[in-house]
Amino acid sequence: MEKKKMMAMAAMAMVLIILLSANMDTVDAQGVNCYDNCNTGCAGLPSKQYLRCDKKCHKRCGQAGKIDGNLG
Repeated sequence: MEKKKMMAMAAMAMVLIILLSANMDTVDAQGVNCYDNCNTGCAGLPSKQYLRCDKKCHKRCGQAGKIDGNLG
C-alpha cells in the first residue's frame, strides 16, 4: 500500500511539473549576425579559398552583416 501511495505522488508531481513547464514563457532568440555565421563556415580553408568564401559572405550578408529583424 505504501508503494502505491509513493508511485501516485510521484506521478502527480510529474504531471504538475509538466503542466507548469508548458505555461512558462520562452526566451526569444537574440539577433543573429549573418556575416559571423557565414564566415565561421570559411574557417580552416586555404587562404585563396578563404578569401573567396569571405567575399561571398559579404555579398550574402551585406554591409551590416545582420539578418532582417536584428535590432542588436
